[in-house]
Amino acid sequence: MARPADKVLVVEDDPKILHLVRTYLERDGFRVQTARDGREALDRFRADRPALIVLDLMLPEVDGMAVCRSVRAESEVPILMLSARGSVADRIYGINEGADDYLPKPFSPAELVTRARAILRRATRAEGAPGASGELRHRDLVIDLDRYEVHRGQREIRLTAVEFRLLAALVRAGGRVLTRDHLLDAVYGVDAGEILDRTIDVHVGRLREKLGDRADEPRYIATLRGVGYRATRDERA
Repeated sequence: MARPADKVLVVEDDPKILHLVRTYLERDGFRVQTARDGREALDRFRADRPALIVLDLMLPEVDGMAVCRSVRAESEVPILMLSARGSVADRIYGINEGADDYLPKPFSPAELVTRARAILRRATRAEGAPGASGELRHRDLVIDLDRYEVHRGQREIRLTAVEFRLLAALVRAGGRVLTRDHLLDAVYGVDAGEILDRTIDVHVGRLREKLGDRADEPRYIATLRGVGYRATRDERA
């Protein structure tokens, strides 16, 4: 069951789908707010600050991708994206724009609830987890495992839960190369399911962007083509 604090904003313009999703989420213990267009979704998000957003892509007023980008500019709240467009390219594009997971239509409402619970579990499970306390350091980065924060000097670098776990896994490996499958396990654990291994490439790209890193001259994350990624050698510059 969901915790009492788990408030979900469901954004869907089809009233039948909206009712179905809301019913299943509420049965599982979530508190649900709804919106039927992109403009209302942004208003609800800013007023209610949900723990998770379930976001349809095809919306009136403001489309779902624009909503996703606006939310990401203000918050790292997890986003589960829904769309009738379910190709690999569409999924990668959605994740690249800031979604944490992508569920193509038609979907099972029970699967949606399972994914919602998994996303929230991944977003919070670092707190109090065995072996997940203290901090890691990599070059000028301080990775606070208790507070789920990354700092460079006095500045906090805001990461999503997925990006944080990805960075922590690479730094913990101490320079060893981690394959995409290994990173999928580290980031998604038992919830990895059928998540595409190319999703890791998208997350690494977003993480590099936030760190101000470059693939051709890596300071924090190096690529081994055809194999995976590793933290760069921790030589002080």
